Amino acid sequence: MPYNGAVTPPDDARRPSRSWIEAVPSRTWWVASAAVLVLTGGILLAMGRVPICRCGYVKFWHGVVNSSENSQHLSDWYTFSHVLHGFAFYGLAWLIGRRWPLGARLLLAMLVECSWEIFENTDYVINRYRAVTISLDYYGDSVINSLSDISAMAAGFFLASRVPFWTIMAVAVAAEVFVGWMIRDNLTLNIIMLVHPSDAIRRWQMGA
Repeated sequence: MPYNGAVTPPDDARRPSRSWIEAVPSRTWWVASAAVLVLTGGILLAMGRVPICRCGYVKFWHGVVNSSENSQHLSDWYTFSHVLHGFAFYGLAWLIGRRWPLGARLLLAMLVECSWEIFENTDYVINRYRAVTISLDYYGDSVINSLSDISAMAAGFFLASRVPFWTIMAVAVAAEVFVGWMIRDNLTLNIIMLVHPSDAIRRWQMGA
């Protein structure tokens, strides 16, 4: 019977229509995210990035910032920044498509993070880092470090999807303060120095 406004509409009429993104099988999004990660590794190799540290070995953690091995191993102090990327990307993806499946939002985050990793390893950004930040020995990431950074972002994204907002905010602030105290650098300072370098901040960082 046609709905004439006098009776309660049927369930199908009251339910918002599904977008094509919601209609795609969940597995498709996870496979696509994995494919983006693999493709990014291939692009970085094609750009001339070294697969692993030139030192010839892979460490789980490298904690010396002012070192040629920084950003060459699986994790370092800047891994924390990539986890925070995941927090931020989860929030942005939720604002853009809160009805989308989690996998679709992860794919969006992966595309952004992978694009940044590729751009970050161009000569322009590498030279920018060396010119205006404390990363004087930075010559780009190894491929394994870039893929590990992307994975750290994904871990942050999943954590943000499972933990209350205020907990995530507390963790983000604590991480920034802790890393800033340990190495005089963090995600916030990194962005400031790349976008609008400050001599005062640079002098303070060089005193570490």
